[in-house]
Amino acid sequence: MALLSLKQLTVSFGGPNLLNKVDFQLDRGERVCLVGRNGAGKSTLMKVIAGEINQDSGEVVGQGLNIARLEQEVPDGTEGSVFDVVAQGLGDIAPLLIQYHHVIHQLETDSSDKVLAALEKAQHELEAVDGWSVEQKVEAVISRLSLDADMEFTALSGGMKRRVLLAQALVKEPDVLLLDEPTNHLDIASITWLEEFLKSYEGTLLFITHDRMFLQSLATRIIQIDRGKLVSFPGDYANFLVRREAMLEEEAQQNALFDKKLAQEEVWIRQGIKARRTRNEGRVRALEKLRSERGARREVLGNVKMKLQDADRSGKLVVEAEGLGQSYDGRTLFKDFNTVIQRGDKIGLIGPNGCGKTTLLSILLGRNQPEFGEVKLGTKIEIAYFDQLRSELDEEVSVVDNVGQGKDYVTVNGADKHVMGYLQDFLFTPERARTPIKSLSGGERNRLLLAKLFTQPANLLVMDEPTNDLDAETLDLLEDLLMNYKGTLLLVSHDRSFLNNVATSTIVFDDDGEVREYVGGYDDWLHQRSQDKRAKTPAKEKVKTAVKKVSKKSSLTYQEQLDLDLLPKEIEQFELKQAELHQKISDSGFYQQAAEKQAKIQDELTQLTTDLETAYERWDALEAKRES
Repeated sequence: MALLSLKQLTVSFGGPNLLNKVDFQLDRGERVCLVGRNGAGKSTLMKVIAGEINQDSGEVVGQGLNIARLEQEVPDGTEGSVFDVVAQGLGDIAPLLIQYHHVIHQLETDSSDKVLAALEKAQHELEAVDGWSVEQKVEAVISRLSLDADMEFTALSGGMKRRVLLAQALVKEPDVLLLDEPTNHLDIASITWLEEFLKSYEGTLLFITHDRMFLQSLATRIIQIDRGKLVSFPGDYANFLVRREAMLEEEAQQNALFDKKLAQEEVWIRQGIKARRTRNEGRVRALEKLRSERGARREVLGNVKMKLQDADRSGKLVVEAEGLGQSYDGRTLFKDFNTVIQRGDKIGLIGPNGCGKTTLLSILLGRNQPEFGEVKLGTKIEIAYFDQLRSELDEEVSVVDNVGQGKDYVTVNGADKHVMGYLQDFLFTPERARTPIKSLSGGERNRLLLAKLFTQPANLLVMDEPTNDLDAETLDLLEDLLMNYKGTLLLVSHDRSFLNNVATSTIVFDDDGEVREYVGGYDDWLHQRSQDKRAKTPAKEKVKTAVKKVSKKSSLTYQEQLDLDLLPKEIEQFELKQAELHQKISDSGFYQQAAEKQAKIQDELTQLTTDLETAYERWDALEAKRES
């Protein structure tokens, strides 16, 4: 039996129905992801399920369920300690819990009669409403999510604030947990933590995300909202992509047949009396029905038409940095960092929020001076900068004025184009183009910033978190555009799939506080980092581990002695082959090859690394055995 059902649900805010007589059911234990274009109605559907807005018609079966929703943005005015914010998820009993918690803390520094009386009063009030069990729930959730109950909420990072709000939702012990873009503005460490937490979560989950790796890892079923309808796709994201493409092809064929029949009937109705001899009233009524169906058809929303402006090629050297060091508020962001960026490089910057990625970008671009070291910029550099804070947008003026700057035309690759037509390429209708920026959604703002950015000729493109709020279709197009970009790209992103597909190398703020460069994207960094950690394991530790595997009482057999004699040569061959493969991967043309060829070489390197480690362990063990 379904935990939650929607029957013939319709929601409209003027214009075509956002949700048009949709049916949907959610079963216990499912992890369902809602996907669809920006503005398709995903958040609206969640708000209807949560009871925050009412549908125009239809029925929600299961509205008596305990439902919690985590919103896209941190609500304004959220303050207090972590305990206070989490407890607020419990509703009416929250003030009693918060009061008791504060009195307990006050006792640590003040044990006056007044405080003791306040404690006694708080205890009586909690006992009257069975508040002790509720307090244990709060403490348990805070512990489970590794939070500090006494930290001030306003002092937390964006990722930790989202974690606290998740705890606020979980403390309700909801039957259904609704998550609206839970990975937005989180760094990679926070995203991977959330991913693992939700995979082990035993409740029922309905979520919205544009993070494809997060979606692939988490969803057991995908629901697409398209032109007011819901379509269910069991399975993961990879299966969804294949089945959706087949569905769209089938729809296109059916529409083509329908349009052909309509055109034939329109020709028939326009024939003269002599050609028709008798008027077939049934056929006329059928034609009117066809016209009505065609008029009601909602076409698939088009894709953004993005094209970068060409600029003169920069010099081969774009940026050279030596011995860079920078600190902030007494904390070292990076030190002794060296890099050489050449024309055509696509470099991703990876690291937790607040680690200094944007600061490093500003220094590399020559906008700020470093505390230590120096930066040398190449020649003929033209920079276009995508700012995650959207400071380039004027909130009070319209979309068209932000891009056109008072002009009717923009110049794109040497040709003038009317600003309205240009904005339509980015899916802004004339009506939407005349609205002020402050009324736009997050996805629309990002599309607008891309539209404005791409009016500038550039050979060095700098993009700071460009993927936030973009729908999957626009994300795919941006990805293709950047993959084929001939200039140099510096990219800050927490989207792991995006980094894998676009970046040819990464600059990473690693866990040990060092900033290092790696070849390839996100997955390549993880692989190389694990190799580095294994390589740095002290030799004594390797020997110690190996000795444990060999009995101290035994001596070398003939075969073991033979292995010990042959292993050094075998290890040397492994290392030579490993160096050869690393050289292939480091080559600038490696990522221009077919994906299958890249994967084959990567797999070969992985297997070779495993064989090399096994050979070293075997050699260490035999040496230790011989010495004993």
